[in-house]
Amino acid sequence: MAKKRLVSGMRTTGSLHLGHLEGTLKNWVALQEEYDCFFFAAVWHAFTDRLKIDDLPSVIKEIIVDWLSVGIDPEKSVIFRQSAMYQHAELCTILSNMTPLGWLERCPTFKDQVRDDDNRSSVSLGKLMYPVLMTSDIAVYKGEMVPVGRDQLPHLELSREIIRRFNSQFGEILKEPEAKLSSVPLLLGIDNRKMSKSYDNGIYLRETPETLKKKIQMMVTDPQRVRRNDPGDPEVCTVYAYHKIYTPDRLDEIAQGCRTASIGCRDCKMILFERINAMLEPFREKRAQIESKSGYIEDVLHAGEKRAHEVAEKTMHEIRKAMGFLF
Repeated sequence: MAKKRLVSGMRTTGSLHLGHLEGTLKNWVALQEEYDCFFFAAVWHAFTDRLKIDDLPSVIKEIIVDWLSVGIDPEKSVIFRQSAMYQHAELCTILSNMTPLGWLERCPTFKDQVRDDDNRSSVSLGKLMYPVLMTSDIAVYKGEMVPVGRDQLPHLELSREIIRRFNSQFGEILKEPEAKLSSVPLLLGIDNRKMSKSYDNGIYLRETPETLKKKIQMMVTDPQRVRRNDPGDPEVCTVYAYHKIYTPDRLDEIAQGCRTASIGCRDCKMILFERINAMLEPFREKRAQIESKSGYIEDVLHAGEKRAHEVAEKTMHEIRKAMGFLF
C-alpha cells in the first residue's frame, strides 16, 4: 500500500533553535517513517514580513544541514527549496483568482497584523496572500497530510476551502489535505520571552558546549530566590520549564529541591546543561560529517528538486489542461 503524501515547510529566516527542534523537526523525523514526505525550505514565505535576508544562500544551506544532522534522511524524504519550484508560484497565481478577499482578511495571522491603521499600512500583499501560497505549496504535490499544531488549524481549513472551490470548477484534481496534529511544547527564550533571533534569547542547534553553558547560566529563575537557602517556586522558573521537556525523569526531584532549597539555581542549571549538551552532541558530530563533504548539500537539493519538479509538473499539466490553457 502506497504511503500517504505529507508536505511541510520551514521559513528561511535564520538559524534554527530548540523551538524548531521540539516544535517541528523531531516530528518530521518520526513522520518520514510513516509518510511520503516532501520537506521544503520556504524561501518565498520568509519575505512576507521582511524586505531582505542577509546572505540567503548560506542561511538556506545551514538550515538544510541542520535538518540532516537531526535525522531528516534524503533517502526517505524529498528535500528542496520552494524558490526552485516555479510551479508553486504558477498555482498560487491561479488560486489567488479563486480566493475571496474576505477569506484572507479573516485569517488569524493577518487579523493580528492589522489591528490598527498604522499596522495595516505596513503589511505586505505577500502577508495577505500567505495562505494562498501555502495552499499552493501543499496542493501542487497533492499533499494529503500536513503536520500542524491546533493553533494552525484555521489556516489549513482555509487551504481546504480554496482547494474545494478550485475542484468544484475544474474537477477533482487537487486533494484536500488533512491535519496531522502535533503537540508543540511551549519553549520560551532564556529571558522568558518568545524565543526570537531579534531578542538574542534563543538556544540554537549550533551552540558549542561553552556557549550553551553561558546561555543556561543566564536563564531567568524565580526572582524570589535571592539567596541560596531561599525556597523557590519552580512553576515561575524558565529553567524548570526546560526541565519539563529535557529532564522528565528527574522532574519531581528538581521541583522538590527548588521548593525546599536543597538544590540551588546553579546546580539546577548545571543539570539542564548536561542534559541538553548530551542531546546536541550527536547533532554536532553529524553536522561536522556533512559539512566535510564538499558539494553534498547541493547534491541533496539537486536530487530533491528533480523529484519535486516531476511531481509538481505533473499536477500543473493536469491543471493547465483542465483550465483550457493547453491546445
